[in-house]
Amino acid sequence: MTENLVVPTMAELLAQGKQPEVLFWVGCAGSFDERAKRITKAFVRILTQANVSFAVLGVEESCSGDPAKRAGNEFLYQMQALMNIEVLNAYEAKKIVTACPHCFNTLKNEYPELGGVYEVIHHTTFLKSLLDEGRLTIEGGQYKGKKITFHDPCYLGRANAIYEAPRQLIEKLDAELVEMKRSKANGLCCGAGGAQMFKDAEPGNKEINIERTEDALAVAPEIIATGCPFCNTMMTDGIKNKEEEGNVQVMDVAELIASAEDL
Repeated sequence: MTENLVVPTMAELLAQGKQPEVLFWVGCAGSFDERAKRITKAFVRILTQANVSFAVLGVEESCSGDPAKRAGNEFLYQMQALMNIEVLNAYEAKKIVTACPHCFNTLKNEYPELGGVYEVIHHTTFLKSLLDEGRLTIEGGQYKGKKITFHDPCYLGRANAIYEAPRQLIEKLDAELVEMKRSKANGLCCGAGGAQMFKDAEPGNKEINIERTEDALAVAPEIIATGCPFCNTMMTDGIKNKEEEGNVQVMDVAELIASAEDL
């Protein structure tokens, strides 16, 4: 199906005198990481199926600046942010949807002070709104009765108090949602946030993603669902470390919906 995907850019739509319903902010992971690209494609398939008018910035999209800011390089962050804001404002972007909680948090909460004020929505919240409006239907399909646990991304959960939308989507798959002992506001970080993904681990006896993977495996899920490409990588690495690849899958919520619907 992926080869038939049509993903217009804001520049192409502007040339036609059109403004999309939403701008899909893909993010660095969704653009360049091979695993995260599958999340991007799954989300695009859902948007297409739901007849959502959307566009991406394409080559005009730069890193949100989140890793630079978290690593303490405020100057680099502001350079990247101001460049993006200039582009977004030129296109008069109003509503932005992204599948990355890091981009979501930065665009929503930190761009306004630099002149970038937009309605920014995480993809799980947006998918839930499509469901509520009747534009998207979700069938259980292959996930009916499957045991799924949801790992809360830090920048989605504790930073922005979004806990229910992803869980409601998983329940719509007729799956058995099982909660880890540490979940929602008490969830444990996967270890990738704060630019930690791009540096070596601190001295210690266990990496955080291994600890978090053990939390997940304790409830014996068939699938660990998440809503963040960074979390996806860290949990996948944890599953490999535990040699559980044959028993447990790590999937984004958008991938679950797209594959359940066979989009």
